[in-house]
Parts: sequence; structure tokens; C-alpha cells
Amino acid sequence: MEVTVHYFEQPGPQNTETTLQAALQRARALGIRQVVVASSHGKTALRAQELFGPEGIRVIAVSICHGFEDVGWTMTPEERQKVEAAGVTVITGIHALGDDVSSAFSEKYGGRAPNEIVRSTLYCFSQGTKVAIEVALMAADAGLLDMDQDVIAIAGTDSGADTALVLTPAYPRKFLDLRVREIIAKPR
Repeated sequence: MEVTVHYFEQPGPQNTETTLQAALQRARALGIRQVVVASSHGKTALRAQELFGPEGIRVIAVSICHGFEDVGWTMTPEERQKVEAAGVTVITGIHALGDDVSSAFSEKYGGRAPNEIVRSTLYCFSQGTKVAIEVALMAADAGLLDMDQDVIAIAGTDSGADTALVLTPAYPRKFLDLRVREIIAKPR
């Protein structure tokens, strides 16, 4: 198989449209009917819905958990309402790869829990790679994915989207079953 992979010189939101268009192209080619997108304030989720929705592809947005509300990263009730009104399913939950109870112990006593080690390892590829895998795990755990079908997971660096992956989904407790089948786009 020969496919195009988009590698961006710089990470960030300027890559959003190219990432979403490339993901749509692969969804069409592979017959993928489910997309998970990280979306802090709804903008990326709304654009994804504009592209994927008319194709009959379900868009699930995963917003950052409320533990980050103090830094302004969480979706407001008004933003969430707008995204859901557009037809996107929105979920918010504990991060699958850290920032949970284990993080409290790591911060106080040192050391790292396995999920934090996985998170740090995925950051070696890119922030978007870590987040894309994480939001797919979170959507699976929320019961929103067809676990017998591949999913496209879309995320980015700080805002927007610069990473898209084709995944065989898995639940967090079965993380070792997750497979990255294709890289559609990511920063270099």
C-alpha cells in the first residue's frame, strides 16, 4: 500500500485544515465511520463535523478534564452546547494517560506510574500523537466507539489539529491491544 503522510515543519493550529482534509480522505478510502477529535473549546470539533458529518462519519469530541479549568483549557457550557447542537458527541473525563490519582502521588513522592511512562514515551513522537491516542482510549472507555472498527483520532499541539492517526481502538485497561495502523499527519 502506498499512501501520503503529511509531516509538518512546525506543530500548531495552522495545520488544522490540512490535517482534517487528509483524515477525511483516509476515512473515505478506508471506509472508517468514526472519528475522535481532541477539542478544548470546540473549534476543531465544529470544523471536523462540517467535513465528516455530511459523509455520515460520526464525530466524537473529547474535551480536557475540569482539573485544568484554572488554566482556561476547559470547554465552557456554552461552547459545549454549540458543539453538541452541531451533532457532535462531547465527552469529558479523566485523562487515560495521566493527570489522575497516580499523578498526585508522583508529584508528592516522585517516581512515575505506568500511564505516565506511556504518556512520556508518546510525547517522543509528538504532543498530538499522545493526545490522539489518549482521546481514543477515553472515547472507547465511555462506550462511544465501535470496538470492531478502526477509528481516526485527531489531536494537536496546544490548539487546533496537527496529528491524525488510524487506530485499532482499545479500552485503557486493554491498552496493549491498541494499534497505530497509520500515521496520516504529524509534526516532524
